[in-house]
Amino acid sequence: MNNNNKIAAIVSYITWIGFIVAMCIGDRSDRYVSHHLNQALVLNLISIVGGVLGVIPVIGNMAAGIVSVAVLIFWIMGIYRAATGSIEPLPVIGDIHLIG
Repeated sequence: MNNNNKIAAIVSYITWIGFIVAMCIGDRSDRYVSHHLNQALVLNLISIVGGVLGVIPVIGNMAAGIVSVAVLIFWIMGIYRAATGSIEPLPVIGDIHLIG
């Protein structure tokens, strides 16, 4: 694994902008990069769903809070795994494949 791919994997977790940058600089045919791009995309989509839930009074606000905490935990785990070179899937969302 080259250093550029490692940087792309780490950057992919940093909001949508980081995801787009990682799509441009990373080698998407590399299993390591595509794995982290996929997980970052899923996390970003779940984050959007959490934001939409926040619009719903009371129950939606509680659900949005739970989703936000879960996304934060998975985000930290994803960045750590990308930095250490691991392709171990994240719990719960690791089996969702939206990219290759």
